[in-house]
Amino acid sequence: MARYHRHGVESTAAIAGHPIHHMLVVFPIAFLIGAFATDIAFRSTADTFWARGSYWLLSAGIVMALLAAIPGFIDFLTIDRVRNVWVSWAHMIGNLAVVVLAAINLWLRWADPVAGAQGWGFWLSLVTTALLIFNGWLGGELAYRYQVGAIPDESPDVEQFHVEVERTATAGARRVS
Repeated sequence: MARYHRHGVESTAAIAGHPIHHMLVVFPIAFLIGAFATDIAFRSTADTFWARGSYWLLSAGIVMALLAAIPGFIDFLTIDRVRNVWVSWAHMIGNLAVVVLAAINLWLRWADPVAGAQGWGFWLSLVTTALLIFNGWLGGELAYRYQVGAIPDESPDVEQFHVEVERTATAGARRVS
């Protein structure tokens, strides 16, 4: 079996070489984890503001997750090396599960955000957050270990960012010239 982590692969859904999926994915993560945080706030305070906040954060999270999925799916379909790594499949299926759970959670709150936050909504938010953390780890594997969307710059100018530091006998001490 080939090892794909040695060389990067350029994203096919990119702006000026920057992967669009990587740019957009922060929004659904923040919104959906924020929904869990506002569920906790609602349980702690019983203030209906927090239940309504969870409802709107779930809505925004689902919309942004679907938008972020488009360039991610384009990369998945157009880059053979991406489809050949199990992490890609697990990341995609896990994130689809997150969107389904968030949609069920939103449906439970549709008529009454307070009732939804008091029932299964809280637990769905918890499971969604746990899945997001795991899927984020998988996404990190794709970006950092398999270098999907992270092409190493081999130009001579890249060396200006690497600085040599002399070490003394003391662990971690820097010698200042």
